[in-house]
Amino acid sequence: MTEKPQKGEAVLEAENLTMIYGSGHTEVTAVRDVNMTVARGEIVALLGPSGAGKSTLLTLLGLIRAPTRGRIVLLGTPVFENNESLVDVRSFRREHLGFVFQKANLIPFLTAEENIRLAMEINDQPSRVSKQRARELLEYLGIGERGDHLPTTLSGGEQQRVAVARALGNHPALILADEPTAALDSIRGRQVMELFRKVAHEQNAGVIVVTHDHRALDVFDRTLEMEDGKLRENTSTST
Repeated sequence: MTEKPQKGEAVLEAENLTMIYGSGHTEVTAVRDVNMTVARGEIVALLGPSGAGKSTLLTLLGLIRAPTRGRIVLLGTPVFENNESLVDVRSFRREHLGFVFQKANLIPFLTAEENIRLAMEINDQPSRVSKQRARELLEYLGIGERGDHLPTTLSGGEQQRVAVARALGNHPALILADEPTAALDSIRGRQVMELFRKVAHEQNAGVIVVTHDHRALDVFDRTLEMEDGKLRENTSTST
């Protein structure tokens, strides 16, 4: 029997990550020698001004692109060594990662439940399993009664909850969110941030949230700041 992953185990380890675009006079270092570890059950905020490299770093940690240099280890498995992939990255990403973006990007002609199910069935989940999982997630995130509604009939906050449910469908070990509350007012934005904390602490997932919103930083276990491609831990923010 496989042991259940324990809270506090490292889900992500990044070593000396560097991302360089262009060459010669046009060379730009977007991410510079980043080292970080994220544990199961932990929610981490990634802060910094526009152009600091946050979104680029997220694409590296999300295995969307290979780093120019550095190493990424997920769940103890080396995935990238410099710009060389060591596993089937696409399958690994689909199996272990979940993504939430600034816009919910729900398919408009599918109901909330169908949007969640589609993401799972693309990953070969049987229809019966995806239906049960989608309904459980909608209930878990407080919108169980909205499952048969189309996205246009949902509020912005409800749409983002569906997006979170969609990201959770395949039991990801790591969830990456890029400005998920940017289009929401302060109340709904905080509700979504608190949902991410609930997911991290109760679902034993690691969660990284890129955000400009300083009003909800007490939700996070840790805050990291990027500037000019470099990363540092913010020890002045209380959580």
